[in-house]
Amino acid sequence: MAKIAGKKSGLVWAVHLSVALLVVLWLLPTAGLFISSFRTADQIATSGWWSSLFSQEQNLVLRTAAPSTQRQEGNLWVIEGNVLSEGGATAEAEISAWGTSSRAISEYEPGATATLGDSGRVTVQANGDYRLESDVELTGSRGDRIFVTAELPPEFTLGNYETVLFSASTTDSMAKAFFNTLTVTIPATVIPIVIAAFAAYALAWMEFPGRALLIAAVVALLVVPLQLALIPLLRLHLSIGIGKGYLGVWLAHTGFGLPLAIYLLRNYMVGLPRDIIECAKVDGATDFQIFTRIILPLSFPALASFAIFQFLWTWNDLLVAKVFLIDATGETTVMTNQIVELLGTRGGNWEILATAAFVSIAVPLLVFFFMQRYLVRGLLAGSVKGG
Repeated sequence: MAKIAGKKSGLVWAVHLSVALLVVLWLLPTAGLFISSFRTADQIATSGWWSSLFSQEQNLVLRTAAPSTQRQEGNLWVIEGNVLSEGGATAEAEISAWGTSSRAISEYEPGATATLGDSGRVTVQANGDYRLESDVELTGSRGDRIFVTAELPPEFTLGNYETVLFSASTTDSMAKAFFNTLTVTIPATVIPIVIAAFAAYALAWMEFPGRALLIAAVVALLVVPLQLALIPLLRLHLSIGIGKGYLGVWLAHTGFGLPLAIYLLRNYMVGLPRDIIECAKVDGATDFQIFTRIILPLSFPALASFAIFQFLWTWNDLLVAKVFLIDATGETTVMTNQIVELLGTRGGNWEILATAAFVSIAVPLLVFFFMQRYLVRGLLAGSVKGG
């Protein structure tokens, strides 16, 4: 019997496996985005992020040193050097094949000699060392092109983050958009929490005519798509002089977030022990004192739960920002809109796009991980009551 009682049912194992699968499905893209943000454009183009820790074979276009570095040895004009280091590649790379024409980039093996024109010859070794000889003096300002196929070791760089966060270009830089997003998100999270907390207390513990109808109206508003209210609300803002700007987007996010906030907080507050509130009233406490000194401290899990939802919603929002905030000047653009613009101007630069995307999700990840313990408590509060 003890063994039977200690066994887990098949349903429990199914739940555990499902949760593990969901975690893996969520974690893999995030890890891929994070790793790709440190890789170079060539590495991203030639291999996936899962192979970033291993050497990769890449085709490189390099050049020999300029003719001004040549020296004369008897009747020959000679240039020597390392084509990898001179071309900016890592010295740890190893060449497996090379060529002098884009039509035959793997024509020669390391150590072989290729002809250049009528009087030149070049020999390239596996480590990148080369010797270029010519029967006549070399002219020009640039060296000859060498196409190599090389095994390159793993390479990670902070250059992508430098471009995204500190670039002077308004197209690439996410710094201004980052602070604009904070300017939108923080007030748009705090304002509905403050208003909803007062409303939830009134609906939970204050007796007044029409309270049940108000609760029903809050529940009904939960199912109304915000897309239906965007244009009428924008017209209202324009008619009363608010226009496009931070005030307009704060009010919009507040209006769209209030039904869920009131619903969550009211369900939590109505489940608090009635004896505490009645004792406070007997002692002469006013409703405001009960709310600020008793209800708010006890309702912190629910407040934190909604704060997570509202923060994530406003931080990742693009539609509301497009309608109520972003104008033609682009001075108030947010991170989601900046990433959309990068898709147009940097569509082929996956390293920049991956870095910008990870910068965008980094703050919501930190908020969620630091406050996740309050999320479930706040959501489940009021769903069940003890006997």
